[in-house]
Amino acid sequence: MVKADKARDWLFRQVHRKNLVYNTCWEDPRCDRKLLNLDSRSEVVMITSAGCNALDYLLDHPAHIYCVDLNPRQNALLQLKLSVFNNASFGDLFHLFGKGNHPQAAELYREQLRQGLSAFAREFWDSRLRYFSNNGVRKTFYHYGTAGAFAWMASRYLKANRPLYRQVEQLFEAGCLGRQADIYYQIERRILNPLVEWAVNRHLTMCLLGVPRSQQQLFVTRYNEGALGFIRECFRKVFTQLPLHDNYFWWLYFKGTYSENCCPSYLERRNFDTIREVSGRAGIYTGTISNFLKENPGHYSHFVLLDHQDWLAANDLPALEEEWRLILENSRPGARILLRSAAKEVDFFPGFVKEAVVFEKENTALVHREDRVGTYASVYLGIVK
Repeated sequence: MVKADKARDWLFRQVHRKNLVYNTCWEDPRCDRKLLNLDSRSEVVMITSAGCNALDYLLDHPAHIYCVDLNPRQNALLQLKLSVFNNASFGDLFHLFGKGNHPQAAELYREQLRQGLSAFAREFWDSRLRYFSNNGVRKTFYHYGTAGAFAWMASRYLKANRPLYRQVEQLFEAGCLGRQADIYYQIERRILNPLVEWAVNRHLTMCLLGVPRSQQQLFVTRYNEGALGFIRECFRKVFTQLPLHDNYFWWLYFKGTYSENCCPSYLERRNFDTIREVSGRAGIYTGTISNFLKENPGHYSHFVLLDHQDWLAANDLPALEEEWRLILENSRPGARILLRSAAKEVDFFPGFVKEAVVFEKENTALVHREDRVGTYASVYLGIVK
């Protein structure tokens, strides 16, 4: 078992170190912004992921957002998005990251976008413009990257069953929660069938989706069906308890593209000029949160850590403690720390964190219920004393 676990961990590292994993963020920025209370004095340190949420945060006019990611490909994606804001038009932005393709992608990149990129980002995108070309079997950028490859396979699976595909369309067109719930429960068994159970409980599948073994173990211990049980719980929340008209996360997963009426705030026409004006406030750093804070000490007001501390807690407790010490050393009084977890309840906070940080529970729980993604079991908002 030890050898098998080491092999699984090795596979996860290979997937994450050599590929673009996330082509879009899977954390709801509407919830984030309610909890973070960003303003013109805010200095934010956050994990980049696909960069979508950093762009949304800019709409609150923070003083600066420092986007940090260990995977340079994730930072290259945010750099490309920022270059579109700075050097192209809203139409170009929506073609590339709304529709997921652009009829003149190569020309636009060569003449307008490439100049705004770092050397690594140029090298990365020079060889990957096919992601936006609308050629081949994958017609959209959102079917590339490892998570995107899984989304593409899922869409092909659904489209192979036209009646089921049409019922999923009707789910998004339902218009009210009662109708949504009726449709969902009609099709749940056909969507979450034994073949899907087998697929989602494979380690390779979870690697493609960015889920490390430590988080997979949480599924195994909580649900008889492993990851399928977790997915069923997520789907029931998203598709029966929350309206779908603006759920751009699952719309994208189903369609492979956004629509003008169902997309992230950074892709709305009304926000283009605002983000362009403040885009210089977003900085990019490749490395860990700890290394960023060592090299860039300061008095930061916000930290957005996503769910990466699940991995640290299971694999590198000294690194977890170091990260928390550096966060506290570089925080203002009242600084807000937002993180998510695959666990229903987190028990890995070091003792010195519990002494220095108050975890707000009531409002955080209310906001978490509104999360349109539904894939995290818990969310924590810590406020530094």
